[in-house]
Amino acid sequence: MAENYPKITSFKTADAFRAHLKALKLDLEIDDAILPAPESPLAQGLEYHGRRIGNRWCILPMEGWDCLPDGSPSELTRRRWLHFAESGAKLLFGCEACAVMESGKSNTRQLMITPGTMPKLKALCSEMRQRHAEKFGTADDLYIGLQLTHSGRYSHPHDDAKLESVTAYCHPLLDEKFRNTAANVVSDDELRNIIRRFIGAAKLAEEAGFDFVDVKMAHGYLGHELLSGFDRPGEFGGSFENRTRFFREIVEGIRREVPGLEIGTRFSIFDCLPFEKGPDKVGIPMQRGDIGVGNYKYAFGGDGTGLGCDLTEPLKFLELCRSLGVELICTTVCSPYYNPHFQRPAYYPVSDGYLPPEDPVCGAARQIRAVAEVKEHFRGTDMIFIGSGYTCLQEFLPQAGQAAVRAGKTDMVGIGRMVIAYPELPADALAGGPLRTKRICRTFGDCTTAPRGGMVSGCYPLDDFYKSRPECECVKEIKRKFREG
Repeated sequence: MAENYPKITSFKTADAFRAHLKALKLDLEIDDAILPAPESPLAQGLEYHGRRIGNRWCILPMEGWDCLPDGSPSELTRRRWLHFAESGAKLLFGCEACAVMESGKSNTRQLMITPGTMPKLKALCSEMRQRHAEKFGTADDLYIGLQLTHSGRYSHPHDDAKLESVTAYCHPLLDEKFRNTAANVVSDDELRNIIRRFIGAAKLAEEAGFDFVDVKMAHGYLGHELLSGFDRPGEFGGSFENRTRFFREIVEGIRREVPGLEIGTRFSIFDCLPFEKGPDKVGIPMQRGDIGVGNYKYAFGGDGTGLGCDLTEPLKFLELCRSLGVELICTTVCSPYYNPHFQRPAYYPVSDGYLPPEDPVCGAARQIRAVAEVKEHFRGTDMIFIGSGYTCLQEFLPQAGQAAVRAGKTDMVGIGRMVIAYPELPADALAGGPLRTKRICRTFGDCTTAPRGGMVSGCYPLDDFYKSRPECECVKEIKRKFREG
């Protein structure tokens, strides 16, 4: 049963954890110990387009569901971002998913960048640099981005309980799962308008003081979904050239109108079949008629089976990125909305999720292996790849990151959920440890369960600040109903 997968805390040594990985036939390297700077591979700086990034730690972009009604950062947003700045990581990849327009908001409290919100973002960006410099001596090697996104199929701009999807095409499984119809498919004219909004948002991001923008092409959001629009008619579907037109025109527009701003992208290397909760609450692949395992053509980077990957087109997309000067790639896979055990491996399900159908370390190993394959393809170029999926490794996260960077399987190690519970982990690891075990994310999923229930995100089990908030009891009740349901 899924509940019986051995927890990371049961492995008291690196040797014990390696034995478990070997039993699972996983090629995942783990160092014996956390190495301090300057010996640690994670302490080494690297150059990107004339700027120095001070080490190999990266904070991944995450939504807090806690911005003000106009989309500007609240005090909760500010608290989280300042934790990022004080974490010790030298790359903050996007900070938070920022909607470029109201129709693309994933929730009513998502961050937006507009002429009205820009001054607050500018002040916060400046404060982050100041806090980082106060703690680490300089912010000259700190690189801060803002993630620009349109939530597409997962948009809730006016009511957190009311989905107002903007889809790339009719999808036989996702349309059923999210109750979409052909009426939700975005027109070519509206896509051109959305492109203009991305470019306008990039102008404001530069004015706010961000070093780069992340044009999000991941997780089934609009940009990523367009990549799998094989059957979509018109200028944005069908051929590879058409399916990448949305991304290409955004990047070209930013280059044209904001030439001093760098561009990166959060990119799902491959996608897979949607999963759903089976009779025993364990995730199973969706199967409707002949569409399912063995016959699934809607996954960008998929091999047609629904469960495997073929990196031919993802590598072609990354070659396109390189030709456009987008060489900072924050990798991920699949989607948290329909196959989270691939994208965000965890030992415990979120409220609307399912129990993991595999040992979660398999998901981490799969992502690390995929990034290694992509990295090998671009060896000798200026492309920089940030790996994801490390949080479920918990105590062994730094050792796995050290080994991956040393072996050239990734350039940087990205952490998301972990930094919500334990923002100081990069600094503690660079000091050689020990880690504060009571702060380590155990993948309880409360940071996702809360927003899925319409509440602000946070680490309710481990962060005393969120433990004291009234939402904490609500999250406990949601989880209780999942266990009993």
